[in-house]
Amino acid sequence: MDRPGDRPGDRAGDPLPPGQRLVAGWPVSHYGPVPRFRPERWDLKVFGATAGGVTVSRTWEQVTALPRTTVVADLHCATGTTSTGHEWFGVPPEVVLGLAPPAERVTHVMIWAEYGYSANLRLSDFTAPGTLLATHHGGEPLTAEHGFPLRLVVPHLYGYKSVKWLRGIEYLTADRPGFWEERGYHNTGEVSTGRRYSYEEESRR
Repeated sequence: MDRPGDRPGDRAGDPLPPGQRLVAGWPVSHYGPVPRFRPERWDLKVFGATAGGVTVSRTWEQVTALPRTTVVADLHCATGTTSTGHEWFGVPPEVVLGLAPPAERVTHVMIWAEYGYSANLRLSDFTAPGTLLATHHGGEPLTAEHGFPLRLVVPHLYGYKSVKWLRGIEYLTADRPGFWEERGYHNTGEVSTGRRYSYEEESRR
């Protein structure tokens, strides 16, 4: 196990991104009910355009045996709230890519969660420093409402890209929108730009 702070996220104390306001604590925000964790049925699948053309599946026990590290980062919600100094512990994306390498033509990933929730990411965002498949927060296992047993954390993108209750990673050779992206949210969701909605995308101007 790495030491806390071994991997970078947002730097605490930096100015807030455009349109964000600081909030205390860690607000809960998600769509739909909180799923029940059934370890005997749970697995994480990596599929789609893998280099070998096969689906790779790992049980919860196998996931927790993978190399893990710590990221300290802020969280930015598209509604305008920012909470700071979150300490995450989990599996770095490069470990996943080592288990199931993507084909050379892969440009994006679709992140899948319980109940069919999804979010699309550029491959470069999935592999960016600070991105993590988190199992713990603040030294404790994630709580159910915050994504237990596994959630994605992408600190430089808005929170709808940091998918809770993670169950699948699909490699894509062409981009396609996820759940909120189909409902009017920005396809990329970069916090630094302050652009939250699809009408603000460069390609639509």
